[in-house]
Amino acid sequence: MIKSPAAVPRGRRLPAADAATPAASPSAYADETYVSAYADGMEPVLQIAEGAASDDPDVGLRAVGALRALAERLELLQVQRARELGWSWQDIASRLGVTKQTVHRKYGRLTGGR
Repeated sequence: MIKSPAAVPRGRRLPAADAATPAASPSAYADETYVSAYADGMEPVLQIAEGAASDDPDVGLRAVGALRALAERLELLQVQRARELGWSWQDIASRLGVTKQTVHRKYGRLTGGR
């Protein structure tokens, strides 16, 4: 039986599919493979996103804070990448829905850009 990536501890090998036991659904695991760190890392993010909709304000507010921190980090990574590719501050700002002054003030020193 083939295990889903979430069911396999990080860094463990998934066994090759057994010809005598057909998979319940089509699988990408035709051969022996390793679990992706990307897929493993997504589970906590999905749990945080679900927590944001919690009826418990303590859980919901902590989840919103965690999502905000994640969004800030992702925004910085994407701004850095856009600047490396030669995007103007105006191009970046228009995608983020802010002014070019706002995005430059926030990321100018972090990206080393003028």
